[in-house]
Amino acid sequence: MDPGPLGLAMEVPVGPSARKESSARKESSARKESSALPAATVPPSNSQLTAAKSVEITVLTAQDLKSIKSNISATSVCVEYNEVILGNSPKTEVLPNGTADYNFTTSFECSPDGPISLDDIAQKPVLLTVMEVLQKEKKQKEKTLPLGQAVVDLLPLLQGECSFKVLAPLYAVPTSPSASLHPEAEGGLEVAVCIQEPLLSAAQLSNSNLLSITLEVAYSVPEEFDPAGPLQNYMACLQVPAAGEREFPLLFKNGILKLAGEKEPLPRPKKWPLANIMAPGALSIPNSFIVGGPYEDEDGELNKREDREFRIQAESTKRVVWDMEGRCYLDPAAVVTLQKRIAECWYWPMEVCRVAVSSPSKGKTSAADKGDEDKQISFHGVAYVNMVPLLCPGVKQIRGAFRVFAYQDSEVLEKTKSQHSVFQDLRTQLGLTKEGLWTPGINTPVPKAVPSKTQKEDKEKIPKDSNRRMSKSSDATAEAENVTYLSLDGQRYAEAGTFLVLEIKLDKALVPKRSQEELTERVKQMIPPRPALSPRTTGAKKAVEDYHNLITNLAVTILSEYRELFGEQLPERGEIDHQTLEEQKHQLNLELSISGEKFVLKEQLQYAVVKIVREKYLKTTVFENQEQLQAFLCELYKYLTDQMHIDLNQLLSKESAFPFPPSRLTEEQLWLFAHEAEFNKDYELASFYHQQRLAQDQHNIQYQLDHGVFCLLLEVPTQAQQCFQQALSLDPHHIQSLLLCGIVAVMLQQYEEAEIFFEDACCLEPTSIVAWTLSGLFYELQNNNIQAEMAFREARKLLRAQLAKERSTPEAAAGEGGEKPLSAECVRSPSPGPGEHLPAPCPGSGRSQPPCTIFMKTVEFLVKVNAIQFAHQALAHELLNPEGGPSCAYYLTLARTYLLKEDLSKCEECLCEAVRIDYVNPNIWALKGHLCYLKRDFGEAKKCYEQTISFVEDAVDMRFVYLRLGSIYLEEKEYGLAKQTYLLACKNSASCLTWLGVGISCYRLDEMVEAEDALSEANALNNTNAEVWGYLALICLHAGRELEAEQCYKYTVKLGLRNDALLREIHGTQHRLGFGNPALGAPGGSPTPTP
Repeated sequence: MDPGPLGLAMEVPVGPSARKESSARKESSARKESSALPAATVPPSNSQLTAAKSVEITVLTAQDLKSIKSNISATSVCVEYNEVILGNSPKTEVLPNGTADYNFTTSFECSPDGPISLDDIAQKPVLLTVMEVLQKEKKQKEKTLPLGQAVVDLLPLLQGECSFKVLAPLYAVPTSPSASLHPEAEGGLEVAVCIQEPLLSAAQLSNSNLLSITLEVAYSVPEEFDPAGPLQNYMACLQVPAAGEREFPLLFKNGILKLAGEKEPLPRPKKWPLANIMAPGALSIPNSFIVGGPYEDEDGELNKREDREFRIQAESTKRVVWDMEGRCYLDPAAVVTLQKRIAECWYWPMEVCRVAVSSPSKGKTSAADKGDEDKQISFHGVAYVNMVPLLCPGVKQIRGAFRVFAYQDSEVLEKTKSQHSVFQDLRTQLGLTKEGLWTPGINTPVPKAVPSKTQKEDKEKIPKDSNRRMSKSSDATAEAENVTYLSLDGQRYAEAGTFLVLEIKLDKALVPKRSQEELTERVKQMIPPRPALSPRTTGAKKAVEDYHNLITNLAVTILSEYRELFGEQLPERGEIDHQTLEEQKHQLNLELSISGEKFVLKEQLQYAVVKIVREKYLKTTVFENQEQLQAFLCELYKYLTDQMHIDLNQLLSKESAFPFPPSRLTEEQLWLFAHEAEFNKDYELASFYHQQRLAQDQHNIQYQLDHGVFCLLLEVPTQAQQCFQQALSLDPHHIQSLLLCGIVAVMLQQYEEAEIFFEDACCLEPTSIVAWTLSGLFYELQNNNIQAEMAFREARKLLRAQLAKERSTPEAAAGEGGEKPLSAECVRSPSPGPGEHLPAPCPGSGRSQPPCTIFMKTVEFLVKVNAIQFAHQALAHELLNPEGGPSCAYYLTLARTYLLKEDLSKCEECLCEAVRIDYVNPNIWALKGHLCYLKRDFGEAKKCYEQTISFVEDAVDMRFVYLRLGSIYLEEKEYGLAKQTYLLACKNSASCLTWLGVGISCYRLDEMVEAEDALSEANALNNTNAEVWGYLALICLHAGRELEAEQCYKYTVKLGLRNDALLREIHGTQHRLGFGNPALGAPGGSPTPTP
């Protein structure tokens, strides 16, 4: 089988003088081989070259030749490509400055059917050999000696260029095998490459690709690899599928066995996989280096933290070094085939072996042939390379370490679907054509037994047909034995822990990644910017305003009529008696009726009242019965009368109305009160505070996000989505909004939109650990394990870089023994980014911090935004993560999620496990106290809260601990402790509830002045708390302030006090003191139900 042009590129070296066969003969031979290939090797789409195109190579000048050899006088240059000499320049004198002007041009034809195709252009350079022309003696021809070599890479021709010029480094050729040379170039050749028209059209250039495979080193090789032993050729090969059934075997030969010692330097140049270069320096590919990198960032195996020590040790032990790069040009059809083959089979076999090479004996002309016959393959192993990452969007490179195992046909077939070894296809090229030198499925052939003389005689008597039948039977038996036989030398790879380090790189990604502009445009299409609503010309507000204006106009009209009738002078004492007032009223009414103005004003007023009924009360249908009509008329009459009094007071008031005091609540206070109400499950009050924040500034992104997070707590994802999309419409590049939109899209099963959101977040903020981790979790939900693993790997890479940066800064080093970073919940407002301000450690104790992982960092964000589904998925990963596991932070966070879902039994189980791991963690005891409080086990809750306060280090949210512990003290009538606890809560973060607790404690301690001050502060923070008004009513009753007591009691009843015990206490005090209840029917008022 023809190994393909790539295999031919790595044949055993031959000197330039031995390769002077005609180009025509080579071309004819190659055409015969090409015509013998099956039709599938030339796909229908492979129309890159419809005709042969001439590539011109012009060697212009040589520089610094005297730095290679000082006494050189004349040189010529030999141009060689694809092991064919294209031509030799004429003899040229070397100038004193070491330069030589050749201006020599030669060319070769590039065609699909010729000996040189696009595959050769991709993988083979032009070899330029500068020859020293010696002075000829009498009657002798001129002699030449190789002076230096340079290579020119033709890859730019496949990248769309028609011409380019390079200064190729010129490396000296050793004069003897033992000569040592300087590794750097000592001269240079200026070379120009030109072609009349591009090799590829624009369409072909955009749809084709270039595959490069770099085999670096085989580490931790078996002990049997001995440099002092017989000469060995260490080889490796990987087959690359092309269009149809055609395959390119990328063969890497002549690996160098190195003893234990120093590591391979980084960076180091990649080498051409060629054997016909005499100058060692010319093997280096220009501008192509092996740079290495952290083990954890690699794509293969042995990239875990526990493998690091083994990798470091292996790099200093015995190894086989190739450092070779092989290339393969992929036409559009081959690109499709490559993508299809990777999808069908994830793992590809990279086979390795060792072939014994016998040196030719002196004096024997056929020794080389005999040496080939003695070749045999051994140590046949295989590494399984996972090619799946190349199917991820935007991925163009795979680099990593891959373990080597013994080659077994059945195992290779199961994992890679390869029917046979690639070395079997290359047996002709490798000289393995003799019987016994190749046996598929094993590494070392089984030795044959030597027949005895009697057996030979019996064999001669057996007929030929019987011999043939017995031969087939014995071959089948031997083959069956070989399949089950495991070669010892192949197993030595696994015993030694051998692994290959290689890199697979594409010029363009197989699956293109969407650009940031495209993603932003898609997001804009899904969430168009919402224009501000135009003010409505009608509505409840407008109807009330029209009513007020009409009342004012009517009052002015009636007042003017009154002044015309009775004048503007008032009586001497400034008062009008009731009888006179009634007479004036009757006369004014009569005059308005006679003039007809009363009916005009009445019609205007009727129209305004109808608008209020329709717009404000939404009454547009007939009432079902007379009772409903009468009830509505009473309500309407009261409202209209109140509004009329407001207008008349403003009109008749001599002083301007006192301006309404602005709200004293800041944005931080509103968020604090909303969070406090959420914690106490007072969702109606929490919604009120969130609406207050939005009313202050509807264009604040964080207000919209917090409201959406509150909707997620209520399990209303549709409303949450509206909030998150509103925030995103304000800023399409806001990372937190994108992530939350993606989370809620997953909840609503809008997976296509969710992918856009997560991808856009990673594109806009590529350093966000949370964004990459959430993307991985999303892809895992979609069963896209490839992209999920790629996203997790990127997140881990970012986390390692972040932790390394923190360890390198003095501030981070000082923080290790000092103050603990804040929890995620403490920095929620105004707007922390999910990846920037989230703390590295999990919410655990500062005494025993677990290793930080990408999943715990993400869980902090998810729990904060009430995304419990994603949080449980991330915690499952944390449980299986080698760097994480069931830590205290894991159980604590899991308990938080169960508490949010009110699954108290599972929450208790997690807290028990957390206490076993870290008994002195204040967060555990705080959460355990909340659990007992919800179970109404107040005695145990009190113990847990007191244990939390006793620690030197505070828990995450101490204000909730203080609030609930203070309420327990009040229930147990320990008012002194309650007062002290509530004052601590006020110091931590004051709110209406904290000051209410202080006021109740002081009231029970008969400290009325302090109680009134505390309750007044609570009322200033929230004047809709009925309990605050109730205790203020009690204080006013005890102080004998009748009017204030009545007002406080009125608001207590109006706001709907739910504390029955407090309401009975108020009623009892009112009954005992005889005042405070303005209700009719009893002296001093009698307790009445809520009106």
